[in-house]
Amino acid sequence: MSEKLAPEKRHSFFHGSQKVFEWDQTLDEVNVYITLPPNVPSKLFYCKIQSKHVEVGIKGNPPYLNHDLSCPVKTDSSFWTLEDDTMHITLQKREKGQTWSSPIGGQGQLDPYAADLEQKRLMLQRFQEETRLNPGFDFSQAQFSGGCPDPRTFMGGIKSD
Repeated sequence: MSEKLAPEKRHSFFHGSQKVFEWDQTLDEVNVYITLPPNVPSKLFYCKIQSKHVEVGIKGNPPYLNHDLSCPVKTDSSFWTLEDDTMHITLQKREKGQTWSSPIGGQGQLDPYAADLEQKRLMLQRFQEETRLNPGFDFSQAQFSGGCPDPRTFMGGIKSD
């Protein structure tokens, strides 16, 4: 992932004044980061990832998150890990190149300006992919003025893995 244009910063989703999670995305995946409460043994945390739903919590308690996803994911290549004080959930996009405006359906949508910036960043990742596949192409100085093409359909579309 290091050769891809990494997100410059994570997006934050708040409920009231409490940060629920942070997230970012690449052409292939959406990453969700949840700060874990202190003094809870790691073996008590759980995460269930379904094609269109995610549930996160502490065993024996009501779920912290129990929501439908904005878009479907590939469950066989989606996973979660605990890293220091953070649960990191990696959701493999079913449709590579699709720009998500939020991981959770109907919650914390990016504003139109932020969504446009996100699509442009994913399109630059798509340019990098084309450069790898077609060494004669050089998109290193690419910029957008006005609308940005959809990364899924640019130059005949994305070849699925």
